Amino acid sequence: MAKFTGPKGKIVRRFSENIYGNPKFDRLLEKRNYPPGQHGNGGKFRRRVSDYGIHLREKQKLRYTYLLLERQFHNYFAKADKMEGMTGVNLLQILERRLDTVIYRMGFARTIMQSRQFVNHGHIKVNGKKVDIPSFLVKQGDVMEIREKSRNMIAILEAMDASASVYPWLQVDREKFMGTYLDIPLREQIPVNIDERLIVEYYSK
Repeated sequence: MAKFTGPKGKIVRRFSENIYGNPKFDRLLEKRNYPPGQHGNGGKFRRRVSDYGIHLREKQKLRYTYLLLERQFHNYFAKADKMEGMTGVNLLQILERRLDTVIYRMGFARTIMQSRQFVNHGHIKVNGKKVDIPSFLVKQGDVMEIREKSRNMIAILEAMDASASVYPWLQVDREKFMGTYLDIPLREQIPVNIDERLIVEYYSK
């Protein structure tokens, strides 16, 4: 199985934004609030970003946010493009249906990276059955839960203690380590700082 690996600290500094949600990257941005590379810290030779570069940057930012490989991301875009409605919004809604994203949004993991690890290691059940595929697309009415044997894991308990966000398209019962996917989120509800129109334009060139 393909695995996303990359210099996440450099990626965060490139976008000047903690796209991964891990608190350690907030601390990194406080110390190094400039792009990586020898010309990043106030260098005089920064190139002007082209129109193509602006579109590419937005596409890469979204791809890195959800920890997707290039082919995965392209396949999701192709799927979104075939659906009714706005392609960019469709794309975001598909990404928010991924099991690793849903577990993260429910507060059972502190980051999507950690959520993906939990899914891979078999700690998650969907509708009563173990699912260890992070890209599994959740449907309206699906019920996710932490397996009973995994409910005493310190990482999961710490994530639940640290989580404060409650998203309107999800229903979470923390006492039962369980949550329900109520509906597909609206664009304004999805908490990503992305201009999806630039991504649609990138693929239309």
